[in-house]
Amino acid sequence: MSIQWFPGHMTSARRKAAETMEFIDVVIEVLDARAPHASSNPMIRELREHRQRPCLKILNKADLADPVVTQAWLHFYNRQANVKAVALSCKSASDAARVPKLCQPFAPHRDSTHKPLRMMIMGIPNVGKSTLMNMLLKRRVANVGDEPAVTKSQQCHNINDHMTLTDSPGLMWPKIERLEDGLILATIHAIGRNAVIDEEVAEFLATTLLARYPGLLAARYEVIEQGLDGVGVIEAIAKKRGCLLKGRGGEFDLEKAAMILLTEYRSGKLGRISLETPGTREITLELSGE
Repeated sequence: MSIQWFPGHMTSARRKAAETMEFIDVVIEVLDARAPHASSNPMIRELREHRQRPCLKILNKADLADPVVTQAWLHFYNRQANVKAVALSCKSASDAARVPKLCQPFAPHRDSTHKPLRMMIMGIPNVGKSTLMNMLLKRRVANVGDEPAVTKSQQCHNINDHMTLTDSPGLMWPKIERLEDGLILATIHAIGRNAVIDEEVAEFLATTLLARYPGLLAARYEVIEQGLDGVGVIEAIAKKRGCLLKGRGGEFDLEKAAMILLTEYRSGKLGRISLETPGTREITLELSGE
């Protein structure tokens, strides 16, 4: 299954972001800590490197990710030039409050009413950009929802008299080259459901959990059979949760079971789980010949 999702408004959003990039000092790129590389839009890197803009990478939803894996990603990113990476939860007021202070060293000369520090929040859909915006401004100025592409236009606000913040719409890129990336993005709900088949996404997640977090899977669903595959996990969840199709003689409702797995993963009920590590990412790139 090839997963592609590029709503029409994103073309104009990319163009507007490129124009705004000329007038900002720091890019705040919000990533999903459970899949930092898959949730990083290559177009954002191209735009900021073209303008030579520094980047604060925020590994958001760190409270949902494997802390050991998150540390590995921070080490990976903090070795890159002109980049600072931190892990936090944008839902935490204290975490969000750290962001402007982390941006300031990138442009120490811009710290006054005449020369305010100009920051722009960027990232793919549903990684927490609007939540961060609202937390920093201490009021609701951006719509927030557990659906991709809630924000569709840029907004610029003053944090104080020497800092401004622009929130840009979630940006995908026109073509997702690797199937695994599409499945990861669908798993963390960064892609609209109209572009994916939930059962296939859940099967991918189940297979990943069997390989990396079998203990958490067993603890949540009592899935302990040897030789079980991803489909078997979905069937086991359907049996455990009583997901049956009406009038079908006890046939399992695998779509409902798939959504149970996906929803409980996304909410953190399964535990702190990362979908990729710097090591697995390197293996994926090697296999694809990049």
